[in-house]
Amino acid sequence: METREHKIKRLTMRSMRRGIKEMDLILMRYAQDKLSGMSDEALSHYDALLNENDQDLYQWCSGQIPPATEFTDLIADIKVHIAERF
Repeated sequence: METREHKIKRLTMRSMRRGIKEMDLILMRYAQDKLSGMSDEALSHYDALLNENDQDLYQWCSGQIPPATEFTDLIADIKVHIAERF
């Protein structure tokens, strides 16, 4: 079983190496600031988000299209984080 510490490190690395530079920047900062404070359930949900296509993620985070229903709250949190950090 994966330890919490290892999961956070893995998710941080996955956040930094996306494919679209904008998503690298957005998710890297989000991961650095938020992952350690997330519950195990929230970490698993974030892990599922990282399985989504980068083009979709970028359009969700930039408000071009609405996010998939299961990620609405998480994308909203990422958007607030973007507004605070950039």
